[in-house]
Amino acid sequence: MSVPVRQIRAVHTDDTITVYQAYPARIARPALATGRFVDPFKRERMTWIKPSFLWMMYRCGYATKPDQEHVLAVEITRAAFEWALANSCLSHYSRDHYQSREDWSARLRASPVRVQWDPERSPHLAALPHRSLQVGLSGEAVHRYVDDWIVRLTDVTDTAHAVRDRLRAGDETGAAALLPREWPYPLPAGLAVTIGASG
Repeated sequence: MSVPVRQIRAVHTDDTITVYQAYPARIARPALATGRFVDPFKRERMTWIKPSFLWMMYRCGYATKPDQEHVLAVEITRAAFEWALANSCLSHYSRDHYQSREDWSARLRASPVRVQWDPERSPHLAALPHRSLQVGLSGEAVHRYVDDWIVRLTDVTDTAHAVRDRLRAGDETGAAALLPREWPYPLPAGLAVTIGASG
């Protein structure tokens, strides 16, 4: 079965969705200890959350890149995630979604959330033909994320390392067995249009 070009695939329950972020120890450890992001996490910066574990692995090099040595699975409410999408703007202009470049620019300035679709990745981090959603939170959205949205924080760095090690050993089946089970997220039709999803 072919995968739609722009589809959200994630670990989710009836009430929550899991997204991923990678941080240095100085941010990850206090966050894990308190169950939320605290200093030195900077609310003033845009923070990107990623529903795809493998896209996170691509971004952080299986938790080996500088300042991305700790991968966190962040469980947030679905209501929060859908609020973010409803208040988002595509990070790049699309004539299919905005009346004009000026209309897009105005929405971009006003929106606390940016979304973009980047090529999904294989376990070996090769680009795939379908895409994965990245969600950038700023301003009001960051405050909501830190103060209200998080249900649970889990350190999945060991999983990242284990997947990498099995791949290096040629154990494709073993690596695949460790990956989180992600499946299509049931987007309301209006939100699918807002973010340019195709399935």
